[in-house]
Amino acid sequence: MANTPQAKKRIRRNANRAEINNARVSRIRTFIKAVESAIASGKKTDAADALKKVQPEMARGVARGVIHKNTASRKFSRLTKRVASLG
Repeated sequence: MANTPQAKKRIRRNANRAEINNARVSRIRTFIKAVESAIASGKKTDAADALKKVQPEMARGVARGVIHKNTASRKFSRLTKRVASLG
């Protein structure tokens, strides 16, 4: 158990930050699922629109430090390739 006031404050702060970061990651996943469902339905225009919304969300996640830069790049690349392959 934390004894110093600073350690107690860090515990509170870490819990608050974890909650915020989990919400950010969840939001990104929701946007990704929107793209994947549009791909599954075969609607290229809907998928392209959803993809345009995913990119800034992923970039924001990278900037905030909740996802790694290469992870975001890989996911976006793979989604882009899948959207492009729709015909």
